[in-house]
Amino acid sequence: MDKNFKEEKFTGFTKFTPPLYRQRYQFVKDLVGKYKPKKVADLGCADCKLLCMLKFCGCIEVLAGVDISLAFFAHKDPCMLGFDLVTCIELIEHLEESELKKFPEVVFGFMAPSRVVISTPNSEFNPLLPGVKLFRNQDHKFEWTQLQFQSWALETAKCYGYSVEFTGVGHPPRGMENVGFCTQIGVFVKKYPQTSVSTQSEKPTEAVYKTFYKGLTVLGYLLNTLFDKQILFSVLLCAMKVFKAVYPSLKDEKYLQNAVVREVISTAQIIKEILLNRLMLEHGEYNDDPTERKSKFQPSVNCFSDIGKLAVEKSKESFVSGNVVYIPLTTIFSFPRVNRLCGTYEKLSKLVAGQVTLSSDSSAVILNTEPEDS
Repeated sequence: MDKNFKEEKFTGFTKFTPPLYRQRYQFVKDLVGKYKPKKVADLGCADCKLLCMLKFCGCIEVLAGVDISLAFFAHKDPCMLGFDLVTCIELIEHLEESELKKFPEVVFGFMAPSRVVISTPNSEFNPLLPGVKLFRNQDHKFEWTQLQFQSWALETAKCYGYSVEFTGVGHPPRGMENVGFCTQIGVFVKKYPQTSVSTQSEKPTEAVYKTFYKGLTVLGYLLNTLFDKQILFSVLLCAMKVFKAVYPSLKDEKYLQNAVVREVISTAQIIKEILLNRLMLEHGEYNDDPTERKSKFQPSVNCFSDIGKLAVEKSKESFVSGNVVYIPLTTIFSFPRVNRLCGTYEKLSKLVAGQVTLSSDSSAVILNTEPEDS
């Protein structure tokens, strides 16, 4: 069986593992990790899932999301200049013919980023997908074959001074490699450095925003994620459903602190749970049915995952006194996510001071053994 799909009854039912949208987002994340862009814009950001995935990439200083409509092509807004990477993930197939004609001029001619990533469905793969008759989505205006997409991409690249390489995600079944990837991807790279026009045009951004967004309704969009539930998106929404969402950079210490505190609390809770489970089993507190004991003390974290194994190992460095669990801050700092966010133990100590309950000497996080709502 191929590495990322499960085939059931080869009449066309194909499942991708991980899901295809995650593979697309991971492709972009890997590209960011390789080239370290400082300014990234996602055109057609929809529910901001890609932005969520990129928000912890340390190289990114500015991350912007723009949902596309006719207004995007009507206004060459200087605030969208100076980006190192622009992503258009499953976007172009939603554009009307008139919008598609303007798309290259706005993205490649006006914005002119160093790199552009465009993904779109490969129509040659459609017969292998369940229930697909014409297009994969009723909002799609077209879906291209490999030849159609590559012809459009090569012509666009030639016109605006880019090179382009083709790849994709969603491998076809063995023996059907000729149909290509389920999602075809073009990676465009600018042949020449940014002109001075692009870099200088960032200066009047504030004034342009005031003019361009005059009369718009400003909304707050609260992003809910596992590691930071209080990163606030500023969303500008107009009647044509164009919005821009820019989340604060983790280079801002206030937002970095929020992320670190949540990661510390999450890590401490995992260690506490494993520690208490182990102590209960060691002391044989439950002498009843072993199956009941197992169900009551089953850790919520997968102990065979990397973080689970580390938590099991590190739980031995923690201890319980009365109704309080003491987890050394050095132990929490050894976890990769905390370490990457903080960089140094001193930075970690500074960020959690006054935000997390610590021991009297500030060397350990302390948690109550009983749930707060009990």
